[in-house]
Amino acid sequence: MWKEFKEFINQGNVMDMAVGMIIAAAFGKIIAALVENILMPLIGMVLGGVSFADLAVTVGSAELKYGLFIQAIVDFLIIAFVIFLMVKNINKLKKEEPAEEAAPAEDIVLLTEIRDLLKK
Repeated sequence: MWKEFKEFINQGNVMDMAVGMIIAAAFGKIIAALVENILMPLIGMVLGGVSFADLAVTVGSAELKYGLFIQAIVDFLIIAFVIFLMVKNINKLKKEEPAEEAAPAEDIVLLTEIRDLLKK
């Protein structure tokens, strides 16, 4: 079982996935900083100086910070859109590579010729 696990871990797909997860986590932090420090203040200015981080409602003794929830939704939408664009471009690059047709094996070619001769 240990040997199978080592083979599974050493496969290229698992390593690629791990690298992708690490890059995605770092990318998520960059997008969160972009949204929190640049986009949301600009949107707040357009909406009359509203700070989304300060938007909250007090219900009893609980404070519901719905502004932070709005900010998280904007983070998600931006990250999802960027990933969509990246996947779209990667798929576009994959489609551009024409697949070469493999030539039939020599024995298949000979059998095809024999069949055609027998038909005549």
